[in-house]
Formats: sequence, C-alpha cells, structure tokens
Amino acid sequence: MNTPHSHHRLLLTGAAGGLGQALRGRLKANCQVLRLSDVVDLGAPQVGEEVFTADLADAAAVHSMMAGVDAVVHLGGVSTEQAWAPILQANIVGMYHLYEAAREHRVRRVVFASSNHVTGFYKQGQTITADDPPRPDGLYGLSKAFGEDLSRFYFDRYGIETACVRIGSSFPEPRDRRMLASWLSYDDLHRLITACLTTPVLGHSIIFGMSNNAVTWWDNSRARHIGYVPQDSSDVFRERIYQSTAEPDLTDPAVQFQGGAFVKMGPL
Repeated sequence: MNTPHSHHRLLLTGAAGGLGQALRGRLKANCQVLRLSDVVDLGAPQVGEEVFTADLADAAAVHSMMAGVDAVVHLGGVSTEQAWAPILQANIVGMYHLYEAAREHRVRRVVFASSNHVTGFYKQGQTITADDPPRPDGLYGLSKAFGEDLSRFYFDRYGIETACVRIGSSFPEPRDRRMLASWLSYDDLHRLITACLTTPVLGHSIIFGMSNNAVTWWDNSRARHIGYVPQDSSDVFRERIYQSTAEPDLTDPAVQFQGGAFVKMGPL
C-alpha cells in the first residue's frame, strides 16, 4: 500500500487498545511524527513517535496532548458496553475535551472511531445509509451517537472536519456469522483512515467501517467523496465460519438485530 504523508504530526488516541496497536505501525506511513496517547503507560517511543499519557476526562491533559498536532485519529475511550460512569467520563466528557482542545489549537481534521452500535437496533434484514437515524443498542452506542452529534456541531460552528467511522468488527479474521457482514480488516481500516485524512474535502461525514463483504447491512454511497476502496473481504472465511458455528436461532435478539449481543447487555 502506497500511503501518502498527509500531515506532519498525527495524534492517535487509544494507542494501547487493540485497534490502536494494530494501527501504531501502519499510521507511521501517514506522517512524519506519530504522537501516541492513552491513559495507560505506552512505554518508550520508537523512532518517529512521541508518547503522551493523558486521561480524556482531564481537560488540561487533553489540551497539552493536542499542542502542535495537525490531525487526530481518535480511538480513545471506553470501547465496550459498561456502566454509565466510565462511559460518561471517557466518551462524553472526554469527547468534549478533545474537540475543545482541537478548537483551541486550530486542529482542522479528526477521524473519530464511532461504532456500528450507534445503529444496533436496526434489523439484520435491513440495509441502512448514513441518513437513517441512530438507534443505539446500549449506553456505549448512545455515547458514540453523542460523539457524532458533538463533532457535527464543531464542524458547523468551527469548521473542524470529522469523519465518524462506524467501525463494524475489526479483527484479524471474522469470528462468527454476524461478522461476515460487519468485518473490517486491519488493512482496510488503515485504508479508510488514510482516505479520511487525504480526501480534499471531508466535511462532516458518517462512514460505515466495513470491508468489501458480499453480505452487508450498510450502504456507504453517502461517503463516496472520501475515496475509500476496501480491498479485503470476509467472503474467504465464509465456508469455515459456517462449518464451525451452529445454525442461528432466529428468535434470539442477538441474531435479529445488527448490534448482536450488545442488544442484550445491561439491565433489562
């Protein structure tokens, strides 16, 4: 993959997480300096890296983290369904701190890791576009819907361009039948982020983060101006997945809805 240098200093938040680790080496091709941030210790920086420990709930730390940054790939925050308190601090208060710091430091472009769980209560038999309203499947999905709205406000008011990437299921391989529709390879994730960083006019865009899967619930036609062309597909794993998993129970909400097991998590 020939990756153009789009920015001098690129900030990657949530660098210690699963996707952060997958992107750490890949994103070095997008910039001269990759600044890595997380709430946990990331160890010593490698060549071409800067390391910054910051809690997103700490406004002063986030402000310092953003100094000198040209663009942000924001993966930081709570990434699973949890109790309200940690989601509130990391994904809502932290998101506000991130955009306020971006405004103050005149950072003009953000790639925000939203989630398919923003629309998790659509049925798996439906195909939706970015124009369809959110239907979060839990507190986590609700916080990502807030992040999309917050980023739209900062675009409308302050001109900060944002790509809200509704990441499906990004793993080395799909793990079950649901992921045949939602799978996003690590390389396609990098291609998608690169497209968001390099497209001439990003605006405020909602993009479904998926590979070129034959089975899909999401129509990305509203994001063609990004220039994302996925090159991987879950199709090569389909036969193995079918052989290794049971027939789905069509009465199970996790099978009925796009959010899978997330629709059943938390108090009922």
